[in-house]
Amino acid sequence: MKTQGSRLPRWLRSEHPFPWLFPVTSLLIVFGLYPVLYSLWLSFYKRNPATRKETFLPSHNWSKLISDDRVWDAVQVTFSYACIALILQLVLGMLIALLLDSDKKGFGILRALMTLPLVVPPAVTGMMFLLMYDSSFGVISNALYSLNLLSPDAPILGTGSTALWGVIIADVWQWTPFMVLIMLAGLRALPKEPFEAASIDGATAVQSFFHLTLPMMSKIIALAVLIRGIDLFRVYDYVKVMTDSGPGTATETLTAYAGTVYFKSANFAYASTVALATLILVLVTATLFIKIFKVRF
Repeated sequence: MKTQGSRLPRWLRSEHPFPWLFPVTSLLIVFGLYPVLYSLWLSFYKRNPATRKETFLPSHNWSKLISDDRVWDAVQVTFSYACIALILQLVLGMLIALLLDSDKKGFGILRALMTLPLVVPPAVTGMMFLLMYDSSFGVISNALYSLNLLSPDAPILGTGSTALWGVIIADVWQWTPFMVLIMLAGLRALPKEPFEAASIDGATAVQSFFHLTLPMMSKIIALAVLIRGIDLFRVYDYVKVMTDSGPGTATETLTAYAGTVYFKSANFAYASTVALATLILVLVTATLFIKIFKVRF
């Protein structure tokens, strides 16, 4: 008599890992490797805007990329955006995680509510903050005007000195809960004995935090910084919805510039080159971070 297991296809009864890895590997190749290789192939072609024909000229787009001042401005904006947003999210995430690290009644609900901003699409978040920044009826703008911190003549997203901060605040609002969840998981996994011993020796909460919590959380913090840092380098939704890289190019990141070249100029070859340059920049930065801080997965 055949058992239920014997009626299954042979590949389902195999202990070889290939049948089980094949679906995921196929998805990675189709949606990950193929677009990168196709972009690399496009970057070797020069597009003629008049005839809309492409000529194989490998050095054209890459030499243009190096001499493009707008690319270097976008690199500066990208690094500024990523560093500022990352520091704010890390500090706020740790502080909120310390506040929520409790088993008292109601704290479980608060921890669950922290995940709500994460389910909002970034484009929707950008539209929400765009309305709140409106100089006529925006809640945030009117509050800043009433405190004499800003003038109605210089709207938040319409001024070069404040536009980038306006976009960063939207990013911080949405992704700080991600940092909170990671920090909270790390805090609740820490052993209690060192903290009990420090308390007996008379150490204050601040001393315990800097001498015990931070050293023991260093690997988790480094991993969180790496994940969020990579994600921040490819920011596009907030910039596109809220400022469209303006005013001027004050909020134009590399991905936003690639999108502008692709959709507005229809120069697919050069847009692919900018996108590949962004990928290379992310890989180099992430590798240096892993080497310097010795991040282990």
